[in-house]
Amino acid sequence: MRTIGLIGGMSWESTAVYYRQINEAVRIRLGGLASAKVAMQSLDFSEVVALQKSDRWDDAAALLSDAAKRLEAAGADCVLICTNTMHLVAAEVAQSVTIPLIDIRRETGRVLAANGKKRPLLLATRYSMEHGFYADYMRDEFGIDVMVPNEIDRAKIHSVIFDELCCGIVKPESRQALEKIILRGKEAGADCVILGCTEICLSITDNNVALPVFDSTTIHSDAAVSMALEEGVANKQNAV
Repeated sequence: MRTIGLIGGMSWESTAVYYRQINEAVRIRLGGLASAKVAMQSLDFSEVVALQKSDRWDDAAALLSDAAKRLEAAGADCVLICTNTMHLVAAEVAQSVTIPLIDIRRETGRVLAANGKKRPLLLATRYSMEHGFYADYMRDEFGIDVMVPNEIDRAKIHSVIFDELCCGIVKPESRQALEKIILRGKEAGADCVILGCTEICLSITDNNVALPVFDSTTIHSDAAVSMALEEGVANKQNAV
């Protein structure tokens, strides 16, 4: 079994989901008492958020690249950035190490394409919804036309993520608000919804939602397990 390297802590709430899902998937595949080989660098999220807010993406790239180098030195065979937003600096992080970085956008795009989805609604942080790094990647790599909610709804989603979910707070009224945003996306022509923030799965599932749900956290975790267990050449090629 290969060792999965996680750059986590952004937030630790979703990193805990990664750890659980990865180990559950290994146990399902191998049975018995099997669990995943994992190395982790858990960052202080407050430092990362400060860099995001001040638009210091070069410094953020250096911070995550240093974490990736430490994972490689610790024996990791691949690296995952356990957050969608920080894939804004994925290219820099990938270039800092010799082991592959498994890109959450690529893995999510591959699953969408395999399911014939062309116009997903993206629920994510403002950075992911408003910077081009996510939608442009999906369009260029897979011909997928990513939709984003309107400005008011984007602000609501961002607030729910940072003020609630990243703090371990799951409010029923916020879940209902997200469900209504998804419904408006369906009415505007979306054919599915991407849970494009690794915390949103704490609130939204595919129950009582107007569109098919693609959870980027689960997709990313599954890709890591496939690489760790060397489940076919195609999975190894998913890394960038």
